[in-house]
Amino acid sequence: MSLSFPVTANPSPVSQARFDEIMANPGFGDYFTDHMAVATWTNEAGWSDARIQPYGPFQLDPATAVLHYAQEIFEGLKAYRHADDSIWLFRPQANAARLNASAKRMMLPAIDEADFLTAITELVKADLRWVPAGGGEQSLYLRPFMFASEAFLGVRAAQRVTFSVIASPAGSYFASGVAPVDIWVTDVWARAGIGGTGAAKCGGNYAASLIAQYEGYEHGCSQVLFIEAAGKDRIEELGGMNVFLVTGDGRLITPELTGTILDGVTRGSILAVAEDLGLRAESRRISPSEFFGLIADGTATEAFSCGTAAVLTPIGSFKTATDTYQLAEPAGERTLAIRNRLLDIQYGRVPDSHSWLRQVV
Repeated sequence: MSLSFPVTANPSPVSQARFDEIMANPGFGDYFTDHMAVATWTNEAGWSDARIQPYGPFQLDPATAVLHYAQEIFEGLKAYRHADDSIWLFRPQANAARLNASAKRMMLPAIDEADFLTAITELVKADLRWVPAGGGEQSLYLRPFMFASEAFLGVRAAQRVTFSVIASPAGSYFASGVAPVDIWVTDVWARAGIGGTGAAKCGGNYAASLIAQYEGYEHGCSQVLFIEAAGKDRIEELGGMNVFLVTGDGRLITPELTGTILDGVTRGSILAVAEDLGLRAESRRISPSEFFGLIADGTATEAFSCGTAAVLTPIGSFKTATDTYQLAEPAGERTLAIRNRLLDIQYGRVPDSHSWLRQVV
């Protein structure tokens, strides 16, 4: 039976004055809307007790399984307000599919796509005022997540799980214009390994990436690119984003999905949009020597990373412990063309030829 998410209105929503202050400069992930979606799964009853309720803390027993064994997953997507004031989601079915793929890997229960979509759409409807006005790059960021909420100590799959969706208004990622970033490269640290959880969107992968990311900060870089640490023979991804090279002869190259790389929704969208723009997309295994060689000899003139938050982030250079590989076109024409096309689809400024958008209201 499909879940419904009845709404219990927040009796103390954010005041209009505070709301206006937040929306003038929302940042990213700093403020949250008035409501949240919640549902509970148990081994006996399956999914139940679904609802939209006032945003607020969870009360967790000190023995709650997620605190000890990190059995949790999450997703990220956005709601966009179009010029006609309608509100749309971008490829939410892909997020539902990836959440369930992550759930399978982490021994968590699947949630029906219809229930996933209902939770998100009902939350957006309850918090419509929080979806920023169209015209820029502002949006409402949505964070579905699932965690083991049974209280016990023992290494086994939890028999009680909580699913929730929270929402946060998001400003333009690049407030002063799209700016290229420098990337630190590591083959010492790894975010995931063969047979591990790299393809699952779980917090442990991000925690594992932090030590290398902070090493990058010490070298003036804002993110880190991982080389597969065991064989040191293939490029993987950034700590939280997929990576691409653009060549002068019109190729778009990205590492193939090997089980250690997250199957990014933005990544897949870029591969489709690139073909629309006349680029030849290549998703394949790529060694560090080839990757950096393409930059060094001028074959690859642009590079970028991608993810839900920034869409596309141009890359100015890659820095290793011994070398710096500078891109000839740090904020190149084709990188920006892909970025602009995706944004135009998301905000309804061009036809959605891929049927990626789903209307909320």
